Parts: sequence; C-alpha cells; structure tokens
Amino acid sequence: MNPPAGTPLLTAYCTAANLAAPLLLRSVARGLARAGVPGERIAERDGRASLPRPEGRLVWLHGASVGEGLSLLPLASELRRRGSGVMLTTGTAAAAEILPARLPEGALHQFAPLDAAGPLRRFLGHWRPDAVAFAESEIWPQTILRLSARGVPLALVNARLSARSAARWQGRATSAARLFSAFGLVAAQGPQNAARLTALGAAAVFDGGDAKAAAPPPPADEGELAALRAALGERPVWAAISTHPGEEELVLRAHEAVRAERPDALLLLVPRHVERAGPVAALAGGPPRRSAGERPAGPVYLADSFGETGLWMRLAGAVFLGGSLVPVGGHNPWEPARLSRPLLHGRHVESAAPAYAALTRAGAAREVTAESLGAAVLAALRGDGPDGAAGAEVAEVEAERFRAALDRVAGFLA
Repeated sequence: MNPPAGTPLLTAYCTAANLAAPLLLRSVARGLARAGVPGERIAERDGRASLPRPEGRLVWLHGASVGEGLSLLPLASELRRRGSGVMLTTGTAAAAEILPARLPEGALHQFAPLDAAGPLRRFLGHWRPDAVAFAESEIWPQTILRLSARGVPLALVNARLSARSAARWQGRATSAARLFSAFGLVAAQGPQNAARLTALGAAAVFDGGDAKAAAPPPPADEGELAALRAALGERPVWAAISTHPGEEELVLRAHEAVRAERPDALLLLVPRHVERAGPVAALAGGPPRRSAGERPAGPVYLADSFGETGLWMRLAGAVFLGGSLVPVGGHNPWEPARLSRPLLHGRHVESAAPAYAALTRAGAAREVTAESLGAAVLAALRGDGPDGAAGAEVAEVEAERFRAALDRVAGFLA
C-alpha cells in the first residue's frame, strides 16, 4: 500500500516503483554479485537487515556512493560524539568496500533499500530511525513520503541541484513542494543551490558550505607509499583518476605527448569503476596491474584496486580528475586539493562547479582539453602548473565554512 502521496504524480510514481521492484531487485542483485558482494549483504537492498539494531537513538545517514558517503563522515563523527547511534547506507559495491573501515567507532554500514513499499517496510520496521539525513541530491520520493508519514525528522545535507534538475522539478511544482517541504533542515552547497532548493519549497535552507572539503583526505598505507616511492625513484609521475569510457583514449594519447619530452614518465591510470579494468588494460596495451599484485614498470600502471586513491594521488606530481573530458559532470576536486596536488580537469564539471571555480580562482586547478592535456601535465611536472598548496588553503577555508554549519545539522539530528 502506498503512503499518502499528496499528488497524482507521486501516487503514480509509488505504484510504478512497487510494481517494478522485483525486476529492479534482480538487476541490482546481479550487479552486486558480479562485484563480489555476498548474498546476505545483497539482501539489504530488499530491506532485509544483516545486523541487529543498536539500542538507543539511531540516526540514519544516506549517500549514493563513495564520494557522498565520505562527505557524511564528519557528521557521523559528530553524532557519535554526541552519543547517537549512526547507520550509513549507500548503494554501490565500491562504497560498501571502502566506507566501513572509515566510519567512526560504533557506526554501522548497510546497503540502502530500494525505493519501494516492501523493502522500505522491512527496512524501517527493523531500524526504526529517529532522524534521517540524505546527502546531496538523493531525493527518493517513496522513502521521503514514508519517513514523513512516520513523523521522522528529515535533513538534506551538502545539498545540491543542477540547473537542469531544478528546471525539471519546477515543471512538477506541486510534487516538488510535497517532497522538498518534508525536510526540516537543508544545508546547501553554496548560495546558488540554496536559492534553487528554496524555490522548490524547501524550508529552513541555509548555506552550509561543502562537506566534501571537510572530509579527511583519502588515506594511504604509509609502508606501501614508501616502497613505491623508492621503486619509482626520480621518475616523473602523473595520475589520471576516476576516468570513464571514452576518456582513457584521450589520457593515453596525452601520455604519448608527455613521454615525447619525458620518456621515463609514468602514468597511473585509475578507472572510476574497477570492473572496467579488463577493457582499459587492453586499450593501454596490457600494462602491469595493481589487482594482479604487479609493480609499476613501463610507461603505464593500471591501478585497478578499491580504496587506494590516496596512494595514487600522493605518488603523482600532477592529477587529472576524470569524468570531465566526457559529459559525466566531474568528480570531487577537494581530495587532490587537500593533498596539495596540482589539479587538471576538463570542462564537464557541473556536478561540483562551485568547488572547481573556487580552486581555479586560487590558481590551484586548470581546465584542459584533450589536445592540451599533455602540455598541461608537462607544465605541472616542471612546477609551472596549478598551485597545489593554494588548493589546500582553499579547501581549508571551505572546510571551516562547513564546520561552522555542522553544529546546527548535528543538533537537528542528535
């Protein structure tokens, strides 16, 4: 049975989602199984918990995948400091692999339930969250409606909405107001996002800074970092991180231009999704692979492992952040910035446009094309590229803005 939806469009969505749930669950389960997720964890997507509910107050935090989950870590730590239980949910195998080890002591991780009646009934019946916070643009209508019907306080943190998404919601203004007004607190990423969310009916909206700037930089095993540095010696190294289909070809072509001037240069190639490692390896001519336990040798090293982005960033004299030469929207630039790495990126960075703009103004990031990437890498390796130290300073300023807002968000949830 659907919750009271309030509009015909939301009622139609809930009905369709419930009917499609069995097929969607099978598809999601196949994908997670291919990534090596065990069956009892896959069942969490159907709302079947694999852990008992802790005693006392429990705050449910949700982010789509790794980046969103990482942005919630400061909030999770603050909630634990205040004595609340914390459960973080995400939807991807990569997040389930990386995030549990980085959660504060006592916090739990589960896969998020599908946005359908059965999974939500089981999930909410077991976990009984006392308050909920969703990260960024995670607007799941049936989840929001069911939590609202239960009287559970809802917050939207590090909230962002692209101009295109905002326009789509404006075309469904009554349904948008029903959903966005369910949030009792909205901490937006900057004034532009705050204005868009307010226009859609969200209340108690304020500029909360960018939580990703306050998240700890990605970790690296110090012993492995020292061993790789010793093995690489004086070789110039750059990294192409979180690359997508159609982007690796451009990066490899740029590396040819780099090697024309610096024949000993090494490219650390880090695809966004490690399950694509096979095709990427073939494209790169069969380079040594991290997943095979091989060490860097030759011009390219395929870093096809989970949770080691911090290692590759620390080894690199320049970082190209992918999802930006192809229309993906870009990825989190605060990670290389916090590590003082010169940052290069393409023009498709709309998913984090304010962050890229702030880093560009400080001289810490530089936009490139496929044709100019090789020259930009060479400049960065010579020390004539973006100013990595300035990036770390900008990240700290943005982090302070977020920390100032953290007390308000935690007070609402705890």
